[in-house]
Amino acid sequence: MLMNPALRPSPVVPTIDLAAPGVRHGHLRLPYSRDDSAWGSVMIPITVVAGGEGPTALVTGGNHGDEYEGPAALFDLAQRLTPEEVSGRVIIVPAMNYPAFAAGTRTSPIDRGNLNRSFPGRPDGTVTEKIADYFTRHLVPLADIVLDFHSGGRTLDFVPYAAAHELPDKAQEARCFAAVAAFGAPYSMRMREIDAVGMYDTTVEEMGKVFVTTELGGGGTASARTIAIARRGVANVLRHAGILAGQPEPAASRFLDMPSDDCFVFAEEAGLVAFVRDLGEEVSEGEVVALIHPIARTGLAPLAMRAKHGGILAARHFPGLVKPGDCLFVTATIEEAP
Repeated sequence: MLMNPALRPSPVVPTIDLAAPGVRHGHLRLPYSRDDSAWGSVMIPITVVAGGEGPTALVTGGNHGDEYEGPAALFDLAQRLTPEEVSGRVIIVPAMNYPAFAAGTRTSPIDRGNLNRSFPGRPDGTVTEKIADYFTRHLVPLADIVLDFHSGGRTLDFVPYAAAHELPDKAQEARCFAAVAAFGAPYSMRMREIDAVGMYDTTVEEMGKVFVTTELGGGGTASARTIAIARRGVANVLRHAGILAGQPEPAASRFLDMPSDDCFVFAEEAGLVAFVRDLGEEVSEGEVVALIHPIARTGLAPLAMRAKHGGILAARHFPGLVKPGDCLFVTATIEEAP
């Protein structure tokens, strides 16, 4: 009889005691046999800082390997945070999909796995699925609150926002949006996903946890401004949770909503994209936001891409060339905070 994969032990082994007091720097070691290392391993950096009694926060970056604000903030936090500051425990994983992070790619160079589409994972699956399984069965259950950093990577650029999702459990939803408000990003978003199947977000939320995510910029890089937003935001969330002393730093944040799938506009033809509105600018329903110029020959009229929903331009395609099906831009409405 074949064993249920969910009952198999995870092959991932932490090199530190996740429950010990004090500061522990180590790795999540995942065996990975390959041509250049028969008994090799993927080594995912992890830090645990534990002080007195209190809740546990799991803070993560590098879910996609070409998004940098989270890793920048969390490598910094792992180096600075002391147990004397902490009431409870902070588990810090700056680069969840470490193979992708080390390669500077969205997906893993080992198996082309998109970690944020691989949850809840499999202990007997691909390398990416094994990482997802370890988080699902061993790290997330330890946490009371989870903060997962994202930005646009190489192909998207966003106005900087923290976000939560509409949830069936309205009390849980309210706790999530309270943590979003505490984060204090320039924008706070009620976020709609194109497809939530396989996402870390969905797995964490289905466990009943408080979950906050972000989109803090993009273009495959990070700016001083967006890194500062990430550093301040993670400290604010830890204060909000009662893990760090004090109150979150106050910050003005405009609340945004994605009320329907019409907020997303996808390229219908290949070509050179020329935006006529910038991030953060207001757009009206039916307004031209971008032109797609054919590039095979001159003298052809561009395809006008119009907003299906009014609001502000919250995200846009970053490289100059687009293909059919690429997410071209996203609009979001300005709303009152929940």
